[in-house]
Amino acid sequence: MAVLGSGPAGFYSAYKVMQGIENAKVDMYEYLPVPFGLVRYGVAPDHPEVKNCQDKFTEIASSPNFNFIGNVEIGKDVPLKSFTNHYDAILFAYGASQDRKLGIPGEDQLNGIYSARNFVGWYNGLPEFSKLAPQLDVSDTAVIIGQGNVALDVARILLQGVDTLRMTDMTDQALAVLSQSRVKSVRVVGRRGPMQVSFTIKEVRELMKLPTVAFNPVDAALIPPDISSLPRTAKRLMKLLIEGSSSDLAQAKKSWALDFLLSPVQFHPSNGSGLPKLGSIDFANMRFVGDDAFDPAAKVERGLDRHSIPTSLAFRSVGYRSEALPGMSELGIPFDTKRGTIVNDYYGRLSTQVEDANAAQPIPGMYCAGWVKRGPTGVIANTMEDSFATAEAIVRDWHDKAPFLGGGNGWESIRNEGLIQKKRTVSWKDWLRIDAAEKARGKPFGKEREKFTDIEDMLKTLD
Repeated sequence: MAVLGSGPAGFYSAYKVMQGIENAKVDMYEYLPVPFGLVRYGVAPDHPEVKNCQDKFTEIASSPNFNFIGNVEIGKDVPLKSFTNHYDAILFAYGASQDRKLGIPGEDQLNGIYSARNFVGWYNGLPEFSKLAPQLDVSDTAVIIGQGNVALDVARILLQGVDTLRMTDMTDQALAVLSQSRVKSVRVVGRRGPMQVSFTIKEVRELMKLPTVAFNPVDAALIPPDISSLPRTAKRLMKLLIEGSSSDLAQAKKSWALDFLLSPVQFHPSNGSGLPKLGSIDFANMRFVGDDAFDPAAKVERGLDRHSIPTSLAFRSVGYRSEALPGMSELGIPFDTKRGTIVNDYYGRLSTQVEDANAAQPIPGMYCAGWVKRGPTGVIANTMEDSFATAEAIVRDWHDKAPFLGGGNGWESIRNEGLIQKKRTVSWKDWLRIDAAEKARGKPFGKEREKFTDIEDMLKTLD
């Protein structure tokens, strides 16, 4: 089986397939020279416990039936079609490589507006964003548009003392920029109310506990009057918002707020000369449709009033999205561009795209898992469950003798036939050498590692 992507979805699926099918062999392809996907480049540096799953992935990779092929971009370095001639099955588990845009005036024209995905990738050392150079010294106030966990991660990194981050695996480059940050206030803005937010309790609690950082109280009218009758999770979240932070707003050095019922309509430039820079953001005031503003599924509509927030620094955090790989259409693999997912039967079997979902037919030997299967939602535990479900479908189909691809010798054949248009691929043993080099770089500074932020530097360790 070829697994395209080396994040949690790829590893958890590979694990279950290798468990369920005797002598199953897995070749895992990754476009970077290093594995682990969003665990390495998406999990916040101050959440090392979340990265413990890498230990399990390393155990999986130690199997003689597992092969890692890094530094290979599917569709560019090797045609996707070539995999159909050399594998029994292909699992698409390559995640979400893009983020959603707001689609409002000024978004792409003004300096000072950043994608939260790009910012997270930058401080985590993702080579693609190593040259991002966010200007955190231009404004006392940062506005984050979106109220998911990524938005709160960005808020926490902006507000947290740099000294507490120095012992993490955050890059030195990011630490240097953050140490020059002027940000004292962070406003996290959403279209709906507290009962409809998508962030989780853990992230809010961490922000509430940051020393010398105060929380601006939420409008009491947006909180249900009797929180004791709410479901457990909602009740705990509302209780947190009511209690607020331990730091006093008047005494704290920094602060943050959750601004509700605001939808961005336009980014405005500052009045200064030179390059076009962000000066303020216009928001439309939103209102609930219907009477129940406390329904988690409540809808909102745009009102007539407008609200402006002056700032020179903004982050867009309204979701990630997957894109189709080059060569998918040639193989008849349908991709839902609206949802950003590969069309599948919800068990992970790729299927034909037809008007009547009940008439859809599975595409033999093709499967998907993770965000490219269900959309960019949930945490690693959700991805694990989702990936196990796909793996169970693969195992069931194999034992039921369902149609698969033609089979073959996998990576061995692809390599021997010269199908990889790349001078240097990276094996698991190669990755362990890069891993050791990064740890050696971080040791003098008391860090777990100092990541390479350039692919060429990663490869030089293998010379």
